[in-house]
Amino acid sequence: MFTSIVVGIDGSDASERALIMACGIANKFDAGLEIVHTPRDETVTYAADAISGFYIGPNVAQQDMLLEAAEKLCEKALAIAATERVQNVTAHVGRGDPGNDVLNRAEAVSADLIVTGRRGLGDFRALVLGSTSHQIGKHAKCACMTVP
Repeated sequence: MFTSIVVGIDGSDASERALIMACGIANKFDAGLEIVHTPRDETVTYAADAISGFYIGPNVAQQDMLLEAAEKLCEKALAIAATERVQNVTAHVGRGDPGNDVLNRAEAVSADLIVTGRRGLGDFRALVLGSTSHQIGKHAKCACMTVP
């Protein structure tokens, strides 16, 4: 039924539950698993802008730190997948909008299923722009599962 699964993670408890759920499904159907994380610093930027009244954009040092944190988060996710005994698993660190990145990865690997957590780290952004899981559910070309 499922041959390729994409799971979006953001470091939240909900995304870890989504990862574990995706691992179980991947094992049941002997499916490949693609872990996707897209680091974002906009929540900090929006909050600083609202408080200070002027734009505080990301700088190179922040971007390097975000990338390093993203790689560590993917390493942790790969370790969880290994503990769950998933055989065919890869990780991808994206750029830009997390919802679009998950959708693009799902299309690139011909995913049958996208799994995301329902509540992540982007609550402020969701208030302004809408949630990532909602965006994915609205635009995906495959089945979607949202894990609380």
